[in-house]
Amino acid sequence: MKYFPQLKSALFLASLIPFFRLAWHAYTDQLGANPIEFITRSLGTWTLVFLLITLSITPLRNISGWSWLLKLRRMAGLFAFFYALLHFITYIWLDQFFDLSAIYKDVIKRPFITIGFAAFILLIPLAATSTNAMIKRLGAKRWQLLHKLVYPIAIFAVLHYWWLVKKDITQPLIYAVILTTLLGYRVVMKRLKEKKSTLV
Repeated sequence: MKYFPQLKSALFLASLIPFFRLAWHAYTDQLGANPIEFITRSLGTWTLVFLLITLSITPLRNISGWSWLLKLRRMAGLFAFFYALLHFITYIWLDQFFDLSAIYKDVIKRPFITIGFAAFILLIPLAATSTNAMIKRLGAKRWQLLHKLVYPIAIFAVLHYWWLVKKDITQPLIYAVILTTLLGYRVVMKRLKEKKSTLV
């Protein structure tokens, strides 16, 4: 693609808009009555959005035939980790004030915290092995196997959001439907591929 570098740069800057928007709201005192909750939920939402964007790239590539889309997958995944890290830092700093005892009790007692924490922990090795050097070091097969963790991570993230919401589940339901569609597509394509290979 001729203008891919410019497109990638534009998408990189666009991916930072939620962060700068949140920073602007904080600077102008527009975070509402519960600033910590606003920041935490905003960062968590964008983590989920970027996880779903990451998972949507392969189906979009297959349907459209645009192979250059795969070159954006790593960036989308790293932005998912970026917002997840900020989400986690907000929780342990602004919400819990680095009280390790309180954090431990929270993780153990509240299921939505437990599964959210698990999703974040699983994201760390994916971010740490996102470089070409790590792909070569691990080997393509082991690297691909490791990065299949993105599937349970996305499921955990949706459940984290679903269990967090107490009344209106509209938004988590939308994310759940999108995730189910993306995972369902992979299952169908895998079975079609297996069926085709048995016929050959």
